[in-house]
Amino acid sequence: MVVHEERPIKPLFSKGPSLGVRLLVLVVLSVALMVVDSRFDLLKPVRSQMGLVLMESYWITDLPQRMWQGVAGQFGSRTELIAENEKLKTEALLLQGRLQKLAALTEQNVRLRELLNSSALVNEKVEVAELIGVDPNPFTHRILINKGERDGVFLGQPVLDARGLMGQVVELMPYTSRVLLLTDTTHSIPVQVNRNGLRAIASGTGNPERLELRHVADTADIKEGDLLVSSGMGQRFPAGYPVATVNEVIHDSGQPFAIVRAIPTAALNRSRYMLLVFSDRRTPEERATEAAIAQEEADRQGAAKPGQPAANPPAAPAAVDNGQPAPGATPAAAPSVPAAPAHPAAAPAQPRRQ
Repeated sequence: MVVHEERPIKPLFSKGPSLGVRLLVLVVLSVALMVVDSRFDLLKPVRSQMGLVLMESYWITDLPQRMWQGVAGQFGSRTELIAENEKLKTEALLLQGRLQKLAALTEQNVRLRELLNSSALVNEKVEVAELIGVDPNPFTHRILINKGERDGVFLGQPVLDARGLMGQVVELMPYTSRVLLLTDTTHSIPVQVNRNGLRAIASGTGNPERLELRHVADTADIKEGDLLVSSGMGQRFPAGYPVATVNEVIHDSGQPFAIVRAIPTAALNRSRYMLLVFSDRRTPEERATEAAIAQEEADRQGAAKPGQPAANPPAAPAAVDNGQPAPGATPAAAPSVPAAPAHPAAAPAQPRRQ
């Protein structure tokens, strides 16, 4: 029979110092190192080397947080960039719209300046009108303007733009008017060649870019580039306004008349602003009569001014007294009547004898 001897189990660290002793040694060593480090510079190189070792550990421990911040920053930056991109697109669109409006205003300003410059060359009274409508009938060249009878517009009133004649008013309404353009097939205007005064009739062809001169002799002195101006022969359009420029002259020896085509100087299908010409519609006789009456009235007012000599009384009372010359009247004191009277009241130039 074998008898096993029981041996007691020894502790693992039975040969070394206890845990309390070890902790005490570590505390004493740490305090000693702290005192030495604070009082002396002996441990400075060691601290530097330990900092390098610990920096790597800090970088490794901070890596997850930095990775998370980077991913979040990427997604956040993308969202912000998308929002900023949409905002910039909207602003760019608004700026482009404003730029287009500015371009339109600039062109409008240029057209108005041209119109004002052209109106400065017109002797008659003018008024600016704006295009507000176009006749949809392709066989009729008519436009609608924003001036009517309440603005003093009258039938047959000439209409022109910054470059030349456009047409005439053919229909009146209280606040609007219809204008028949030169290129309408029913419209004709008397013109003359500005170079030599050759007269002709320019008629519309239905093409907004073309006029034709009717019944021009084949031997007439007219050539390409000649400027056609209104002659004023029809008593409708004032004389001297540009109408068209000759661009084609066809001579046919077998025909008595040449084929003459011209391009209107006015921008008939592009002008938005135009001028209404208020010319003097009186006849030459009416103008002469009114001028004579105004001159006679001026003479009477001049004679009635104080300070006039008594020997020079007003001519009319001194010249006639019951049909007899006034006593002492000399030929110089004859009635001051215009030499060529324009109305019947001023016709008798000598006293009537009994």
